[in-house]
Amino acid sequence: MKLTNNRYEVTFTAKGGEIESFTDLETGIQYMWQGHPDYWTGKNPGLFPLVGNTLDGTYEMDGKTYAMKNHGLVRYATLDCVCDDGKEVIMAFDSSAETKAQYPFDFHYEVGYALQDDTLTVTYRITNTGERDMPFTFGLHPGFNCPLCEGEAFEDYTMRFSNPEKLKQLVFDPEKKKPYTLEDVELQTIPCSYEEIEKYATLIYQGMKSSYLTLSGPNNHGVRISISGYPYLAIWTAKKNAPFICLEPWYGHADFSRVEEDFSHREGTMTLSAGKTFTTAYTIQVF
Repeated sequence: MKLTNNRYEVTFTAKGGEIESFTDLETGIQYMWQGHPDYWTGKNPGLFPLVGNTLDGTYEMDGKTYAMKNHGLVRYATLDCVCDDGKEVIMAFDSSAETKAQYPFDFHYEVGYALQDDTLTVTYRITNTGERDMPFTFGLHPGFNCPLCEGEAFEDYTMRFSNPEKLKQLVFDPEKKKPYTLEDVELQTIPCSYEEIEKYATLIYQGMKSSYLTLSGPNNHGVRISISGYPYLAIWTAKKNAPFICLEPWYGHADFSRVEEDFSHREGTMTLSAGKTFTTAYTIQVF
């Protein structure tokens, strides 16, 4: 499965319905992280119906205990291609007995891709195909190569919001023994710093007003993702010297300590009525 134009080629894989590569055919630059066991084998999973996980990996629903792996179900699934016509690629995944043993709801999940010039639009549609309300949350986890060009370093790159921001940063206890705190931060540019990310484990911000976040390096190559409408933005890399960075728009987040609310009322959880469809999208622009 692929989409191409006279400058760019984007390929896709059925595993997780993910982007496999985003290549500039003129320069040879590969923008997407390709996964590596020394750092992180993931690439750009969709996070449904969980972002992260509950504190102990289990939750209760209707008096029964369930468990899902980190970030839910879709990233581990093989999706069906329902459209690959050169203009759009669409993949889908439906609930099954296997998924309902982990998450007791009926759903239809679709991810669609469309390439125009230097911009890939990614659209997600999640439909509640059951007969009762469906609690869920959703997030994105795209990894980008950083640096992109020979002779550059990770620390040469910066991330910049399209507008100056006054944000809340979620700061959590690595041992998850106490609730997270919210710290006020004012910024527009964030340096790519292994030390800063390691200090917080993940940089997580709330309350963005900007439409875009741009990652760019000294040779004026980079990526710009749209973040409008997403309540949270996470920035993560695996460890020092990992040659990638993840820019992650989220609707919710993991448990950072013990949460008293039930699964349906965890922070960031949305409720989808029977027969209704939740739609969200974002764009990846490369340069």
